[in-house]
Amino acid sequence: MSAASPQPAFVGIVVSDMAASVAFYRALGLDVPSGAETEPHVNIPFGPLVLALDTEDTIRSFDPDFSPPSEAGRVAIAFDCGSPAGVDSAFADLTGAGYRGHRAPFDAFWGQRYATVLDPDSVGVDLFAWLPQ
Repeated sequence: MSAASPQPAFVGIVVSDMAASVAFYRALGLDVPSGAETEPHVNIPFGPLVLALDTEDTIRSFDPDFSPPSEAGRVAIAFDCGSPAGVDSAFADLTGAGYRGHRAPFDAFWGQRYATVLDPDSVGVDLFAWLPQ
C-alpha cells in the first residue's frame, strides 16, 4: 500500500511583528482569531487552507540558525477581489490605512485587474479580478 500524495495544507509566513501582521490580514478581511496579536503562532482560515503566521523566535525555537530573508519577493499571496472595482477599492483601503502599495492597480495583459500591496514584512499580497470579456 502506498502513502497518500501530499496535499496543500497551509501557507506559512515568518513575521517580525505579530500584532502588525495580524492587523494587516484583518484589514484584508481574514477572520483572525481574537488575541492573536500576542501569540507566537497563529492559524488563520484561508479558503481551504490555513495562513500560518510564526514569529521569528518561534522558528528559532526549532531552527536556531534561522535568519530572516533580507529580500522580498520569494512568496506572494493573492486575493480575488471579485471585480476590477473591488481591486481598486481594496488597494485604496489598504494604502489609505498606511500599508505600502507596491504596484498600483492596472489592467494586466493576461486579462486581470491587478495590484500588489506589501504586508508589514514586505510579503507581496496581490489583489486581482478578471476583466470583463
